[in-house]
Amino acid sequence: MAEIVLQTNGISKSFGALKASDNISLDLRAGEIHALIGPNGAGKSTLIKQIAGNMQPDNGTVQFLGRDVTALDTVARARLGLGRTFQISALAMEFTVLQNAVLGALGERGGVFRFFRPVMKDRALLERAREALKRVGLQDHAATRTAELSHGQRRQLEVAVALTLKPKAFLMDEPMAGLGAGGSKRLTGFLDGLRAEAPILLVEHDMDAVFALADRISVLVYGQVIATGTAAEIRSNAEVRRAYLGEEDAA
Repeated sequence: MAEIVLQTNGISKSFGALKASDNISLDLRAGEIHALIGPNGAGKSTLIKQIAGNMQPDNGTVQFLGRDVTALDTVARARLGLGRTFQISALAMEFTVLQNAVLGALGERGGVFRFFRPVMKDRALLERAREALKRVGLQDHAATRTAELSHGQRRQLEVAVALTLKPKAFLMDEPMAGLGAGGSKRLTGFLDGLRAEAPILLVEHDMDAVFALADRISVLVYGQVIATGTAAEIRSNAEVRRAYLGEEDAA
């Protein structure tokens, strides 16, 4: 069995009477894409926030690279190598593509924003940023203001920013959101190759992408993981069809 890189153990989170995460235990293994799916309101983004460090669980732990990181914030987890892309873009829209990538590289080094202008002359940071842009196909847009990019290009840039952190694992929250068929196909191809560098915990509603990419799929419904398995196992699981696919059809 492949090495476990990232793991949650009995994660629970409540908001009043609502259990957004209910004793969730799952893991991400080296070299894989593990997809997390479920209907809207199932608690997927809440779980990702707890894994990333934006939100503290009420109970349970998060382990990364064999270390308990439950008490660490997002910056500390990122410096350990936990890369994240967001459901809602966190890019600096008035900055250029290259400047956004450099910000990512600066975060890995532990720099602060007030030193941003001098680091734009830092050759090591610039090289890392440009290499990340090249990998996602944005090298020709380095001087473009981020606000002028298409939605798909912004998704590519988010991945590039994450790459500058030299991640040991990725958290990706709906990277296909808003992409057309062509954009989804290109990003699917890129993520397919990325898993060899760092495993990916993928939250995604695009089921074509999920079934094409995922080595394993976990299904979250009402804050609970009701099934984990291969794409074929999830497709044929009667409980999943009732709880998730049926709800989706009725929505």
